Amino acid sequence: MLTKDHFTFSDLENWLNERRVTEIECLVPDLTGVARGKILPRQKFTEDRGMRLPEAVVAMGVTGEFPEEGPYYDVINPTDRDMHLRPDPRTVRIVPWATDPTAQVIHDCYDKEGRMVPFAPRSVLRRVCGLFDAEGWSPVVAPELEFYLVARNSDPDMPLKPPIGRSGRAETSRQAYSIDAVNEFDPLFEDVYSYCEQMELNVDTLIHEVGAGQMEINFFHDHPLGLADEVFFFKRTVREAAMRHDMFATFMAKPIAGEPGSAMHIHQSVLGRDGKNLFSNPDGTASREFYWYIGGLQKYIPAAMALFAPYVNSYRRLSRFTAAPINIQWGTDNRTVGIRSPVATPAARRIENRVIGADANPYVALAATLACGYLGIKNRIEPTPECKGDAYLGDFALPRSLGEALDLLRNEKDLADVLGAEFITVYTEVKEIEHAEFMKVISPWEREHLLLHV
Repeated sequence: MLTKDHFTFSDLENWLNERRVTEIECLVPDLTGVARGKILPRQKFTEDRGMRLPEAVVAMGVTGEFPEEGPYYDVINPTDRDMHLRPDPRTVRIVPWATDPTAQVIHDCYDKEGRMVPFAPRSVLRRVCGLFDAEGWSPVVAPELEFYLVARNSDPDMPLKPPIGRSGRAETSRQAYSIDAVNEFDPLFEDVYSYCEQMELNVDTLIHEVGAGQMEINFFHDHPLGLADEVFFFKRTVREAAMRHDMFATFMAKPIAGEPGSAMHIHQSVLGRDGKNLFSNPDGTASREFYWYIGGLQKYIPAAMALFAPYVNSYRRLSRFTAAPINIQWGTDNRTVGIRSPVATPAARRIENRVIGADANPYVALAATLACGYLGIKNRIEPTPECKGDAYLGDFALPRSLGEALDLLRNEKDLADVLGAEFITVYTEVKEIEHAEFMKVISPWEREHLLLHV
């Protein structure tokens, strides 16, 4: 049976014919992970096999704003020129909630000379995977993605609340790993699993996390680009399913005060030229590459935080004793550290980056964490001694705000070399605009505590 890993355009046409598809959603993930693009009739898609969009479409902030001046326009032409988009046949999926037979296909971004647009998120991940390929290495990842189900909320000034389940009641207490708490939302998750099956998404375990209405979905391990695509599709799918059940699904890092934040933990390992785990020696012990990879994560995670925690809200999650890390210590089977090594067989030895928020763009987050590990192996960076106790008792070792994180990212040349200087320039300039937009907003806390007291 032909798998999508080997899909050609001819195979894509056959796939579309078998499903009698009449429309194609041509998608491009932007810097925030939002699906941009166009909806084309099947015939036009077949004739053109691509489309054009202004290159700034993938380089805007979450508010839809662009920089008005500065280094951004050293990378993006101020004439608002087009990108030439090419569909990746391997990404084709049915849109299960569409009324008419509709497919969705992710596109890669190129300039008119046929070069990949360097600041498009999918391009950045392809670039990093290419560096591994050049060494004869194959990165393997498995994301664990947390999210909240919340009651519909049309007023952004009102706090979010857990949704009503089958019992007619909302959760009011912590229900970690509760089967009954998950069953409260059986109708929703039946739709989610049905949609995922139709879309051929390789989702694994569903659990109830610590927070009220907080869930986690695990993905089977695979190649980074394919899994970034699956996370991208999954977020879209869960949001759609939730709205059909009169609730919202949110991947905000910290949506509800007093509840734990949501993470995207990424398990990662590397296969060598022989197809064996590079992190294990023949005798089953941990290899030098295993420790160097950890050393790279420890050295570069602070500078990569703006990529792992991309919004002002992201830093509310990273606080002491809240199931989120505050530093870059590492340990075996230790969930208080930022870098965890789960108990596993030598063939399955892996490293879990627990710093990344659920709000991170999956393409950017995967590219950045792999870049850190790649630099660790290439530069033979030794890690600090293993943390065998409670890492929350240690000092903060991560940026405490988006502004601080952006300064660190701008000044880290090694990450710019791996991820691309053009990407770092565009990303940091866009995030500065978002930060400036946030600073224009006066919060309820400020009105409550400062109005009459200062």
